[in-house]
Amino acid sequence: MDAAVDDGVDVLSLSLGGGSIPFHSDPVALGGFEAINKGVLVSCSAGNSGPDPYTVTNVAPWLLTVGASTMDRSFLGTVKLGDGQEWEGASLNPPRNFDSKMLPLVYVAGNAAASHCLNDSLNGVDVRGKIVLCDRGDNSRLEKAQVVKSAGGAGIILVNTPEDAYSTIADPLVLPASNVPYVVGLKIKAYINSTSAPAASLVFNGNVMHTPHSPSMASFSSRGPSQITPGILKPDITGPGVSILAAWTIQNFNILSGTSMSCPHLSGIAALIKKAHPDWSPAAIKSAIMTTAYVTDNSRGPILDERHRPADFFAIGAGHVNPPKAIDPGLVYDLTPQDYIPYLCGLYESSLVEVIVGRPVNCSSPKSISEGELNYPSISVTLPANNLTSVRYRRTVTNVGKPTSTYRVKLDVPKEVSARVTPTKLSFNEVNQKRRFSISFRRNGGGSGAVQGHLLWVSGKHVVRSPISIRLE
Repeated sequence: MDAAVDDGVDVLSLSLGGGSIPFHSDPVALGGFEAINKGVLVSCSAGNSGPDPYTVTNVAPWLLTVGASTMDRSFLGTVKLGDGQEWEGASLNPPRNFDSKMLPLVYVAGNAAASHCLNDSLNGVDVRGKIVLCDRGDNSRLEKAQVVKSAGGAGIILVNTPEDAYSTIADPLVLPASNVPYVVGLKIKAYINSTSAPAASLVFNGNVMHTPHSPSMASFSSRGPSQITPGILKPDITGPGVSILAAWTIQNFNILSGTSMSCPHLSGIAALIKKAHPDWSPAAIKSAIMTTAYVTDNSRGPILDERHRPADFFAIGAGHVNPPKAIDPGLVYDLTPQDYIPYLCGLYESSLVEVIVGRPVNCSSPKSISEGELNYPSISVTLPANNLTSVRYRRTVTNVGKPTSTYRVKLDVPKEVSARVTPTKLSFNEVNQKRRFSISFRRNGGGSGAVQGHLLWVSGKHVVRSPISIRLE
């Protein structure tokens, strides 16, 4: 990272991560701080350990943390069953001369190893020339396909786990394959149990555009809240990371999925913004990406998670990236490297903060601040139980749109919470002018858990949206 910064790069794209590590011990956080000190934006993968909570990585607030979602292009294949049922799954194109004819269908129920197609588990099972149904989990999708092929199988149907639910992936496997949702797997298993001669065929539909309910969250995309700094909402953003056309060393291309795919998308978008606005800081570019993201899919409903429920902010962050809007965000929440020091002093003693920022620090001056007080584009707040005292944060926005403009506030908060913004109108008469506002939260009685809402500053074509994540203790 240091060498790249010394070479004069504008953006660092890091498709890697190492779990939840304190910032003073995290090489990505340390290298990232040195990078932003030199004006270099650092884009990082959120991780592939979802959908469990507290799995997001690369959570330092000076990093852009990127989750993975789908786009409206899919690689689809139809599973046709012998009784006429047809179910859609994710599948890449089959080998040449593949004949989509009905073949015997096998599922080894009652044997956990064989039902998951683990190594050597199909020895002694007659699968030659047949399609094998395999449950996902315990080993990789590619390994399952290799096990089936080694046993003489002609094809494989991969059934999602309950956790992966509807989130399917098209893989370049070693034999014809289709990955079906968990509920579809239950239907196929019921069919197998209903007949003495189950059969199926795999029909490949190829590249299909305008997939409904796109984008949606990939089940593997790691989720917040952050273990290291729960008062900063992570991930920051989500972008295309499922079935991505990618360069490859052995062949001309590959189709890959993961936050290692979505991170480079955001890195490229950040580079385009930097090209359009060379004087913008990494924090300004990050803010532009976050506050212009969209939170609805192409069916005009909320972006869905792997269970087809509205995805929460611990999955999508501020939303799915919207590159054209990010070029012209109207307002940005800017931060200098110096601005992170009071925040870090709220987490660590002076000696550890010095390790992070690379220079002497006295945490008695400047005064430390809480995580929520950092001038971040998203807002996280915790409201204690049986405490109706307000929690107030301040934010500063910088005008990067028209010199003369007025923004009015809109608040969308859940019924469990009251929120107030002061002032409710921000007026600007020049570019780069700054305006401050405060937002206060108060709980309306009982209840516990996580709820969410939005803060919006609206002026003509500009809608500057900040997600609000609220924890009710």
